Amino acid sequence: MIQPSRFAIIDELLDPVSKCLTPDVARSIAGLRAAPDVQQKLEDFAEKSTEGTLTAEERSEYEACVRAINFISILQMKARAAINTTQG
Repeated sequence: MIQPSRFAIIDELLDPVSKCLTPDVARSIAGLRAAPDVQQKLEDFAEKSTEGTLTAEERSEYEACVRAINFISILQMKARAAINTTQG
């Protein structure tokens, strides 16, 4: 799990976005999961990274994926918070 404090600026930038989410949209965002083929590719990248066998191109793609995953994770946290606000 990512640490929200590491991404405080992104977290703050997404505050207005989370206020625009309807409960249905928030639930959809909170439930996002990678497709099995994408998950497998990420696992392959992770394994190759651990082994030190990623090519420069693979490393670049893997790093971009990690940044996207971090962004999506923060957006999902915002969506869950929006869901909790409407339920509570």
